[in-house]
Amino acid sequence: MSPASERHAERAAAPAVSAVPGAARAPRRWRWLAAGALLAAALAGGLAWWRAQRAQPPAPGSRELAGMLLDPQLSEISGLAASRRHPGVLWMHDDGGNPERLFAVAENGDRLATARIEGAIKTDWEDMAAFELDGRHYLLIADTGDNGGLRRSLQLHIIEEPDKIENARLKPAWSIAFRWPDGARDCEAVAVDVARRQVLLISKKRQPPELFSLPLMPAGNALQTATRLGELAGIPEPDAQLRQNNPFRARIQGQVTAADVSPDGRTLAVMTYRYLLLYPRQPQQDWAQAVAGAPRVSELPWLPQAEALGWSADGRFLYATGEFIPAPLYRIAP
Repeated sequence: MSPASERHAERAAAPAVSAVPGAARAPRRWRWLAAGALLAAALAGGLAWWRAQRAQPPAPGSRELAGMLLDPQLSEISGLAASRRHPGVLWMHDDGGNPERLFAVAENGDRLATARIEGAIKTDWEDMAAFELDGRHYLLIADTGDNGGLRRSLQLHIIEEPDKIENARLKPAWSIAFRWPDGARDCEAVAVDVARRQVLLISKKRQPPELFSLPLMPAGNALQTATRLGELAGIPEPDAQLRQNNPFRARIQGQVTAADVSPDGRTLAVMTYRYLLLYPRQPQQDWAQAVAGAPRVSELPWLPQAEALGWSADGRFLYATGEFIPAPLYRIAP
């Protein structure tokens, strides 16, 4: 038999190869297709589980690392607010010594866009808030920092959220110039109560911290005077050991660095360098009465310098981050 005839006979005698996936000698492409189908099913199952977990209310007090701020542009973040217009977007700003700008940041900490703010001078931006008013979405920037206690007037700038997340130039829809009723003080915590059309401000260095208010939309452009509402109760005192071992930390741990009112208007969240305090407000109470009561207090997760706090748009958790990179970006369940 010739070599060609022998090869023909061998092929004729060879067993047929099954095209069914899983056969011992299945063609390679079928094995890849089967593996791909299994991987797709596993990913779909994992995604369904993740969505189900996110849909569940987070356990009270739980905290999750959402991302990290690594971009050098985000190295001095002092204010944070969750967008009411763009899901999954956080607005942030840095403090004095930097240009007038806002950053749009993803939940994982990536910078998405930078918006230059025209018509607003940046002395010391220290907090911000997001809110919806009359069907429009706004961001409030608080130029209220005053480390030296020298400023005679301060400013709040209200900017309408842009339609798109892209590099842009924005201008304030309106601004509020104001002063304190009894002399200068440092302030790094500002929040908005839309239902009362009220801006809340909390002093930083005075103990106990003081709560003030301003109208959100004052009539005219006259210099406003903040109204003192009361004092915040329940700021934890440093223990004797901390006072002895680290007097500086003992002195600053109760200083207020950020605040935000929950989207439902029922809870004021307050950040200090060490603690998160939640002041619930009953329907019959005003904020002066609410902050006079005992807050829920918990220690913050580690941050290089706790400076920025804001409720998520749905009110399910709070975002928190610090001033120096690399800075963790946390989601904290109230």
